Amino acid sequence: MNSMQEPTTPYARPGDAGAAAPRGPSAPLPPPLVRMRDSRSKSPAFAALLSMMPGLGQVYVGYYQRGFIHAAVIASLISILSSGAVEGLNPLFSLFMAFFWLYNIIDAARRASLYNDALAGNPTIELPQDFKTPGFRGSIFGGVTLIAGGFILLLHTRFGISLDWVEQWWPVAPMIFGAYLLVRAIQERRAAESGDSR
Repeated sequence: MNSMQEPTTPYARPGDAGAAAPRGPSAPLPPPLVRMRDSRSKSPAFAALLSMMPGLGQVYVGYYQRGFIHAAVIASLISILSSGAVEGLNPLFSLFMAFFWLYNIIDAARRASLYNDALAGNPTIELPQDFKTPGFRGSIFGGVTLIAGGFILLLHTRFGISLDWVEQWWPVAPMIFGAYLLVRAIQERRAAESGDSR
């Protein structure tokens, strides 16, 4: 080999001027940062799966009141359809029940995902207006409803009082619940308007 010839390297063809010499092995890269999973986080897929039984996915995430409302809506729709009282409106009620059932599944997965983002303190996500950290708060309406339902069942199981009247009078329950929601909405709107006027 002629001493005047430039040495060849794997990175340069013979005759290339200014070819860089090969480098040695590069320094190892640091391992990627592993984000610790919060033990309180919820699985959106599992929440959606549980919501095949309406409301159970919301209960799993921690939205107890919302879960019981979803279960009550589906149970009421099934009762309406099976009673035969609205035969002309069966398609309407059936379509609404299918829609609400699927909405219930999507809502559970969405709330589980938002719950995890809230736990992580993710500042890049904009949470919905109604998003709140779940908890088991007191509820006058829920407490009265459970006490009344338990009392009626106790009259039947302990004292043998017939529950035939429930089949005729059950539509009063959604009417009372609707009135409660209406009053609550009016109170919240008034509170928001008084807060804006300050």
